[in-house]
Amino acid sequence: MSKWTIDPAHTTAGFSVRHMMITNVRGEFQKLEGTVTWDPATPEATQIDATIDVASINTRDPQRDGHLKSGDFLDAEKFPKLSFKSKSVKAKGKEHLTVTGDLTVRGVTKEVVLDVEGPSAPSADPFGNTRVGATATTKIKRDEFGITWNAALEAGGVLVGNDVNITIDISLIKQK
Repeated sequence: MSKWTIDPAHTTAGFSVRHMMITNVRGEFQKLEGTVTWDPATPEATQIDATIDVASINTRDPQRDGHLKSGDFLDAEKFPKLSFKSKSVKAKGKEHLTVTGDLTVRGVTKEVVLDVEGPSAPSADPFGNTRVGATATTKIKRDEFGITWNAALEAGGVLVGNDVNITIDISLIKQK
């Protein structure tokens, strides 16, 4: 088993949610860290432990970001970190995994399943590091994590959808 660290400069933890029932708004968290213990010969023994700084949210709109950090949504002051800790990993063919783990948002922990493409074959970078990459996706319901704020629209429907699509493009560096 090898230990790998998340490279935050080359990793994106992004999300999208329906806005006004007509389009998706996308955002990402710009500060994250974590480790992955992994051996391609035994993917089921993989362990993932990652945290995200809630205050690093960026949707390209400072006013919206401030609202998302408030108690109406993520409550960054009271719950400054999101976390994910894997519980099981299953190979689904070559370079495809299913990762089940606990996601904690606003102090609420729920089991989620990540569909993972990868990890890629290990590759050397110009700085003498060994890297692998992967993309993980899942969908959660924000109300299951206690995020229930919304506003009714005059034409019917709501301002913010309940389904949150999550995509994580991860770059890992093997620890020496």
